[in-house]
This record gives sequence, C-alpha cells and structure tokens, in this order.
Amino acid sequence: MGRSRGGLTTKIHALVDTEGRPIRLKLTAGQAHDGRSAADMFETLAAGNILLADRAYDSDGLREEMAGRGAWANIRTMPNRVKTFPFSRWVYRQRNAVERFFNKLKHFRAIATRYEKRDDNFLASVQLASIRIWLRTYESVT
Repeated sequence: MGRSRGGLTTKIHALVDTEGRPIRLKLTAGQAHDGRSAADMFETLAAGNILLADRAYDSDGLREEMAGRGAWANIRTMPNRVKTFPFSRWVYRQRNAVERFFNKLKHFRAIATRYEKRDDNFLASVQLASIRIWLRTYESVT
C-alpha cells in the first residue's frame, strides 16, 4: 500500500485480451508512476500484438521495447510531448475492454471496498474475482 494525501492507496494494473479477460495482474503503491511500475507486465506481448494503453504509459522506452518485440504500441501521447507517433483513434476505442474489466471487478465487494489490508491477500482476492470473470465467458446461456 502506498501512502498519499488521501490515505493508503493501491493501484491494480491489468493486461487483458480482446475479450476483456485478464492475462496479467499486478498491484503497486498508489503514488507509484504507472509506466515505470508496470513495465514488466508486457512480457507476454509478441510480434503482431497491439498494446493499447492510456497516456500514463507514454514513454520512449516502452515504445522501443514494443517495436523490438514486433508489437505496436498504440498509446495516446502526452499533450506536452514534442515528438509524435502513429496513433489510431479507431483502434484506441477498443481499449474500453480493460475499462469493462475493471467495471466487472468492482462488482465484487471485497475488491471495491478493499476488505483485505495486506497486499498479498488483496491480490489473491483480485485473482479469484478474475477467475470468476474468466469462467463467466465460458458459461452456457441456454
């Protein structure tokens, strides 16, 4: 847990597939920078994949790493950045899959209200909720 002016906070970083199912999860302190703290999550990205991330992940290092792997980083640039990169608004709209995942995750009360105070227990409850989200995609509706 990180300490900030608002109290103790934690960020959940998630890497999801096109269906909005989680692939990698990580917890960081609330005051930690998103781009630097979640850089190790992108190991599963390979050639031909597209990384859709928000502005917090905009860095030259991440873009170079993705280009080295053959993946495309479609990240909206920071407004004060001088150098621009190719960016597709239509592809960026698909990023709502991760937003929908976090919305589903907040339906679990233990995660929305952070019942667990230890990081390892909280990560375990996030992983259990993620498993339930995975299982919902394979449920038969008929």
